[in-house]
Amino acid sequence: MPQTFAVEKTTFLSDGFRLTGVLHLPAVPHPPLVVGAHGLMSSGESPKQIALARRCNELGMAFFRFNHRGCLDSQGDFRKDTTFESRRRDLECAVEAVRAGAGLTGRLGLFGSSLGGAVCLHAAATLPVHALVIAAAPIRNRAIADDSAGRNNLDVDPEFYRNNIRFDLSEKLAAVSRILIFHGDQDAIVPVSSGREIFAKVGEPKKLILQARGDHLMSDPDHQKQFIHEAGRWFERFLIPGHEAVRG
Repeated sequence: MPQTFAVEKTTFLSDGFRLTGVLHLPAVPHPPLVVGAHGLMSSGESPKQIALARRCNELGMAFFRFNHRGCLDSQGDFRKDTTFESRRRDLECAVEAVRAGAGLTGRLGLFGSSLGGAVCLHAAATLPVHALVIAAAPIRNRAIADDSAGRNNLDVDPEFYRNNIRFDLSEKLAAVSRILIFHGDQDAIVPVSSGREIFAKVGEPKKLILQARGDHLMSDPDHQKQFIHEAGRWFERFLIPGHEAVRG
């Protein structure tokens, strides 16, 4: 008999903005929770997040994917209200609201893609995170800002990056552990050197997966399958009691 999972649309507040999200619940009591943070120009409807949510449910974990302020149907103006700090606040409020509203008091995992990965790395210093998975994450804003001159075709100008998206995580990473890092070695938006630097500076346990000829969007279907498999195993290992000891 196929497994059935609940999918619930919900809203929550972050600094007065009403943000939207979708909670995927497995058919088990009191599951651990994974919260996803999307990239700068993306949304909670990212195919990677939807696929990962389904895999987490299959493994007995809840998953919450949401839209940052100014994105999709969440309140806010993208250009006026989007900053690195506002993204971090949205993530923290999402975690607090979902855990309280759904009674998910078990272990917490975070997933972040691109800028969402950087936001998760920063938030891991203040949230009780037991496992972290990031994909194509920058370690500082300079790599993204330097690319805004034309190669990435994003509909924002260099001033937006300089004024709104400012961060450098290099001094914060030593406190981060239990992290799985994905990066395409042909990423033209966030260079693979960022993934390598993150891996070098975070603590154990950690794992780096460099995807050969991989781009920023993880367009290769084989890379996507590898991501879902490995990310699911990583969250299962650290979020479900007993699996960490078995896997070592």
